[in-house]
Amino acid sequence: MRQSPANRILILIKTDGPQLGGAIGDALGISGEAARQQLAKLADQGLVEPVTVGATGRGRPRQLWHLTAAGNRQFPDGHAELTANLLGTLVEQLGPAALDTVISAREAETLQRYRQELQNAGDLAARVDSLAAIRTREGYMADHWQEADGSFMLVENHCPICAAATACAGFCRSELETFRAALGAEVERSEHILLGARRCAYRITPR
Repeated sequence: MRQSPANRILILIKTDGPQLGGAIGDALGISGEAARQQLAKLADQGLVEPVTVGATGRGRPRQLWHLTAAGNRQFPDGHAELTANLLGTLVEQLGPAALDTVISAREAETLQRYRQELQNAGDLAARVDSLAAIRTREGYMADHWQEADGSFMLVENHCPICAAATACAGFCRSELETFRAALGAEVERSEHILLGARRCAYRITPR
């Protein structure tokens, strides 16, 4: 995705969630009026939409800008329609067990690759950092940080295999187990795109 002002706005809303117009201008280093003009163009294209939220005190209601379904589709989704059709055909022709075999094979390959890339990462903080970099490279737009209680958060703002995961929840279960094995830590999913969240988030704690 080219880094035009419009695309930067889409990426900002995708990674940081719904935004006020003024906050978008501040983040991009442009005036509020310039941000509003870009938002109006994106709205005309059906990529963003404003949602009015109530004001506190005597202030006026505010508008938070969200991505529409079309806006979310601007980010890669791993050949969504083809993937979903192939999974459906696989189950129809060979049965659910064949899909389980495919998922298990993918999990084993992914775990081996992650372990190779994480082998020089010493402590859990370094492993989480490396895993976030891997996932970003794979299209998940990942971020991470350490919480005050010492646990870590891994957040994925995009799911490039969303169509596959929607067709088969086994992909999501597999990824969770892969994270646990690769990091050597407890990993729990706290937000899930398939359950309506705007991102997937994982809390990571030492074993």
